Amino acid sequence: MRHRSLAVAAAIAVLPLTAVSLGVSSAQAATPHAAPRVALPNTVNPAVAHSEKKGDVPAEQQISVAVSLKLRNAAELDRFLTAVTTPGAPEFGKYLTPQQFSDRFAPTQQAVDQVKAYLAAQGLTVGDVSANRQVVNAHGTAAQISQAFATHESSYLDRQSSRAFFANDAAAAIPAELASVVEGVSGLDNHAVRKGRIAAPNAATATPSGMTPAQYQGAYNLNRTGADGTGTTVALWEFDGYKASDLTTYDAQYGLTGPAVSTVPVDGADYDSSPGQGEGEVELDSEIVRGAAPKATQLLYEAPNSDQGEIDMANKIVADNKVSVISISWGTCEPDTTASSMTAVDNAFKQAAAQGISVFSASGDDGSRDCTRSASGSGVTSVDFPASSPHQTGVGGTNLKVSGTNTYSSESAWSTAGGGVSTVFAKPSWQTGTGIGGTMRTVPDVASNADPQSGFAIYSGGAWAVYGGTSAAAPLWAGYAAQFNQKAKAAGQPALGEASPRLYAVANSSSYGSAFHDVTTGANQDFSTKAGYDQVTGWGSPVADALTTALLGGTTGGTTPPPTGGCTAAQLIGNGGFETGTAPPWNTSSGVVDNSSSEPAHSGSWKAWLDGYGSAHTDTLSQTVSVPAGCASATLTFALHIDTAETGSTAYDKLTLKAGSTTLKTWSNANAAAGYVQQTVDLTSFAGQTVTLTFTGSEDGSNQTSFVIDDVALNVK
Repeated sequence: MRHRSLAVAAAIAVLPLTAVSLGVSSAQAATPHAAPRVALPNTVNPAVAHSEKKGDVPAEQQISVAVSLKLRNAAELDRFLTAVTTPGAPEFGKYLTPQQFSDRFAPTQQAVDQVKAYLAAQGLTVGDVSANRQVVNAHGTAAQISQAFATHESSYLDRQSSRAFFANDAAAAIPAELASVVEGVSGLDNHAVRKGRIAAPNAATATPSGMTPAQYQGAYNLNRTGADGTGTTVALWEFDGYKASDLTTYDAQYGLTGPAVSTVPVDGADYDSSPGQGEGEVELDSEIVRGAAPKATQLLYEAPNSDQGEIDMANKIVADNKVSVISISWGTCEPDTTASSMTAVDNAFKQAAAQGISVFSASGDDGSRDCTRSASGSGVTSVDFPASSPHQTGVGGTNLKVSGTNTYSSESAWSTAGGGVSTVFAKPSWQTGTGIGGTMRTVPDVASNADPQSGFAIYSGGAWAVYGGTSAAAPLWAGYAAQFNQKAKAAGQPALGEASPRLYAVANSSSYGSAFHDVTTGANQDFSTKAGYDQVTGWGSPVADALTTALLGGTTGGTTPPPTGGCTAAQLIGNGGFETGTAPPWNTSSGVVDNSSSEPAHSGSWKAWLDGYGSAHTDTLSQTVSVPAGCASATLTFALHIDTAETGSTAYDKLTLKAGSTTLKTWSNANAAAGYVQQTVDLTSFAGQTVTLTFTGSEDGSNQTSFVIDDVALNVK
């Protein structure tokens, strides 16, 4: 091999795609691009299959699209999301900033530029790029859109919902050069419309009736946590607006005070001057959060009600990074939108989880037949999205009875609470202990009051009404999360973050009976409640004070770091394969993390290459880890390739591994071999300690020796 030069830095050039703008007549182009194409799966709206085609979309009609880009280093991201929510793991609660997430997992700027160049070459006007580089927006005529994505736009009539809409007839396709960076395209149809998961209110009245904040605070022990949301911020995910006067009337009625609600427009949407039919939904969300966490700041994000609007809102919230909780009460049944669009939103939820943001979504109000009031119809068993995403917490519905002293009396399942099995998302690793087989995600995860018969007093449209729906359950749990985050900060602990893994840990512990109200009566169309988890109420509703104690590692357990005498099996090294292409969480000297072909990686493309310069030089590679107490074994493994120009058995150039100040092992040019050799080092004696593992490679003044390290792991059990 050739030795490395300190003076020359390798540069990677991204070649632009060459595109010839084809002339398009008044008709849409059928085969617009001669370059090889790759079809993007799940980009045709399922409604096309059961709708009547009425003709072509006019070639000059404007269409806006959102091109979603793939996240990088998917396996490492999944590993990190598990570690950051696992108490006792070294990375527990060490959430990322948006910049750190972008550096490790977001699409590269080169990928963004490549997509922008292609879209522009096809005649589209390129618009905003999301701050986290996950979405490129563009618009153009139907003819240009058809050319860019090798599809055809037609007009359809959905007789099930009596809706006219446009959609692409077949899957979108892109040049093969873009296949490695593009996740999907949304906006090729306008069929999916998000609906509020709100049960129709009773007749408006001049005075309030229905459940009050004092009643649901008392029933769920929200008034016993010692928290009110001070210092926390909640995002409300909305597709309509509100009247500030309605919110202040509600607050005055119940003596609630807190920061005024602020609107954050997305894609220019701002409905507050003239709210539409969703006004009641928006005001319900805000008023329930106010009742559960009065002092929490509320940022009300308002977006266009479209696939593109939803994707842009998801990415704006996580890129803004101003909140620790998101409450979502709008959704669509899974069969009514494209899996491509749902994946784009879920990718933003992955970023939310990495940044420590909790997401709670209403599970729907049509039971296990979530498409009852939409295009696919009641004959389809289905669940609601975003509640089916594996990176948020789906919230089902109950009928709550409260005693005369505002304490919990009893609870049963609401008969039309959303729940069932996703057809899009696989069962996440944390969804355990449910007693339900299969490989797909089940919904919901938790529940709270939603039945209109036990509904909430809400002020909207200048009058009082009783509102129900899982639209009320999601913001109640969001308010609880705000309370928890206030308590966690005061205790010097991290925010709740992705809630489901931690809630399931408590539910699978001896704390379940004290931290949750297990709802065991009632059913929806296809599923019945049972002891423990079920597909109507999940694990049940919160006992807020006991649940907070459990999550903070108190006596009700579930999230306490491994104690002396016990050990949770885990892999502790971050970025052990270096496939992020960057060093963190390693600390390295310059140029160590490398993907050049001169020294191949053991697996993947990246590795750590120490030395190899043929001159006096020292490189270092280190990472700090905490080895849990009580582990019977802690084993460090890695692949090591030593390549040298030295001869003989004299150790001129050396690689040393230390744990803190303790030297564990030394290698030299004399250990050179043709390929990688697997290394194993016992670290059991460091149980209960936080130590820095350091590789130091030192070369003398001549004849290079390269020490190449890959696939580092520290397994404890």
